[in-house]
Amino acid sequence: MICQAQAADKPPAVGDSLPPIKLSVPDDPQAKSHLGLSGSGQFTVPQIEAQVVIIEIFNMYWPFCQKEAFRVNELYRAIQSNKDLKNKIKLIGIGSGNSDFEVNFFLKKYEVPFPLFSDEDYSIHKALGEVRTPYFIGVKLKKDGSSEVFYSKLGGFKNANKFLESMVKSSGL
Repeated sequence: MICQAQAADKPPAVGDSLPPIKLSVPDDPQAKSHLGLSGSGQFTVPQIEAQVVIIEIFNMYWPFCQKEAFRVNELYRAIQSNKDLKNKIKLIGIGSGNSDFEVNFFLKKYEVPFPLFSDEDYSIHKALGEVRTPYFIGVKLKKDGSSEVFYSKLGGFKNANKFLESMVKSSGL
């Protein structure tokens, strides 16, 4: 699962590095390939093969996260349908307080086409300042293995294409 010792008292701010949260390498070969990962064990967000990662913190029981699921799926499809962005931007979701079973249930029920990860023990949630959900964090990945947060906000978005445009502009892609 995850391993995070350091709790934060506030969400990552624009210009900050993303806390070094650890996630399990997906068992699903398609998810693993999509993220550019291999093997098994754990990885950190800067190891994802992309220039930008958009992270959605969600909770499967929160009605706002359920309502937002189709828009986040639209965001993923907008990224994947743009040949200039599909290999530069990756989208992942982290289920705050959700077990693997709950995350997989959410993935199937809302037909989520991108990788989701569980945070059953709230360790990632704590490392990210105990944000409410849905919460979105945009992270630029640098060639030296570091990261920089360029977006960090509570709440969803009304239009996937406009949100993607703002992510591209804010990240400097």
